[in-house]
Amino acid sequence: MIFALSLLLVITSVLMILLVLLHKGKGSGLSDLFGGGISSNYGGSSVVERNLDRITIVAGGLWFATVVALSLLLKTA
Repeated sequence: MIFALSLLLVITSVLMILLVLLHKGKGSGLSDLFGGGISSNYGGSSVVERNLDRITIVAGGLWFATVVALSLLLKTA
């Protein structure tokens, strides 16, 4: 169980890094490589940016839950 949670923690950590790097920043970033610089800023956030925000929040919640579960499991072991 500890190995599975550790593996899930590594996967969610890499996923969080990638998702944060995909967000559009103030300057040009990795999001421009994948078409993030093409979207217009007329009405605020585009649908893609909002979905990216939602996916990042879900991945962050999963990462946090994995950290808590792993810490509780290691505390009792």
